[in-house]
Amino acid sequence: MKKNAIASAALALLAGLSPLAAQAEGHYVPGVEGIQAASAPPPGVYYLGYLVNYNINSFRAPGSSTNLPGHNSGTVTALANRFVWMTGHQVLGADYGVEAIVPLLRTSLTINAAGISDSRSGVGDVYVGPLVLGWHGTQWDAVAAAGMWLDSGSTGQPASAGKGFKSTMLTGGLTYYFDTAKTLSGSALLRFERHGKTDSGLRHGNQVTMEWGLGKAFGPVQAGVVGYSQWQTSNDSGPGASLNKSSRHALGAEVVYPMAPGLALKGAVYKELRAEAGTGPQPKGSLVRLTLVKAF
Repeated sequence: MKKNAIASAALALLAGLSPLAAQAEGHYVPGVEGIQAASAPPPGVYYLGYLVNYNINSFRAPGSSTNLPGHNSGTVTALANRFVWMTGHQVLGADYGVEAIVPLLRTSLTINAAGISDSRSGVGDVYVGPLVLGWHGTQWDAVAAAGMWLDSGSTGQPASAGKGFKSTMLTGGLTYYFDTAKTLSGSALLRFERHGKTDSGLRHGNQVTMEWGLGKAFGPVQAGVVGYSQWQTSNDSGPGASLNKSSRHALGAEVVYPMAPGLALKGAVYKELRAEAGTGPQPKGSLVRLTLVKAF
């Protein structure tokens, strides 16, 4: 069942990690990866818990840079549970792994311009990734991955956790270390999403997300500048399709602190500088993320 089109743009942010970052109508939300985003871990089993709060302070009308009238706000809090197994086997010279993401969401929306006031909690759409490839060079790392967001979350209400369609996601990225001691790094991670149809036959346009980071190590601690950009690269099709395309751009900072062997905590804050609407009102706001990384 398709969600209210107006609210779905606001909730795109969490459907899958959705760290919530409101975005074009896709599952993946930018802001969950930053420094060394394109570096896959060595063989082993890992848990990554992304706790994200996205505070929406404005909604833009489709095809306009003007905010919607009245009081319009929203808050999305998500715990995206990511499980990664790097198997120890190699494919094409890369370490091979698999992964899965199970997001838990709490969403509150007030959009007076659309007559929406709704708050709900639930399990979002689950991601299954049967292919993760990680290459490691002397001063570089590279990653490639493929998987699918399932249509598994509940839908039907503006703040429902699911999106009402499946998405195929392809990932590629590179981390480069500017010195042999690997104390200074730059990374870029690209994700491409092709969406399936909703029950009504609407297919949202393809989406590209780029997350980047410039990091510096100060002993065991890393700190740096991070950011993300997201673009809708093709038009919607089917009933209710829009001719407008969504995009958003944000800048922030991140700190990585190793708490114990095999245990690290990452913290980041982002401020969205620009957001353009596609289907439905486009949210714009700020994001705070805490990531717990545990190696088993």
